[in-house]
Amino acid sequence: MLKLGGYLNIGIAIAHLIGIFWLEKVFRTFGIEGKMAELSLIHFSIPYLTTLLVATVFFMFGLYGLSAGGTFKKLPFLKIGIFLIAGIYLLRGITELVYSVLNGFFPTMGILATLIGLLYFLGGLKKWKMKKKNKQITV
Repeated sequence: MLKLGGYLNIGIAIAHLIGIFWLEKVFRTFGIEGKMAELSLIHFSIPYLTTLLVATVFFMFGLYGLSAGGTFKKLPFLKIGIFLIAGIYLLRGITELVYSVLNGFFPTMGILATLIGLLYFLGGLKKWKMKKKNKQITV
């Protein structure tokens, strides 16, 4: 579960980087065109830098998922990081689900965020519950 969540996050990061070449269309698709137009009045680079920052965050989330899944060495604060990422996704997903239902939209992003949050949460529970069992057996 953690590896899948990690790969999904890295895919989302790559999609953000690809989207930089068509920012106006992407912003229009996700309904944030007005907000980004306001930010670009401050400085033309802000929408681009914001997209790069968001891609970096998704990439880091992906690395934490892959690290917890055993793909490579353990990152610092791994257990806290996994559950923090799960909490961020679940909060984002559930609030988006509620907002979408109340406003008559199909909650695509809410469903995706909730599913990724569950991957991290349940994967983290499984990983550290198994570790706890293994420690009890060896004692």
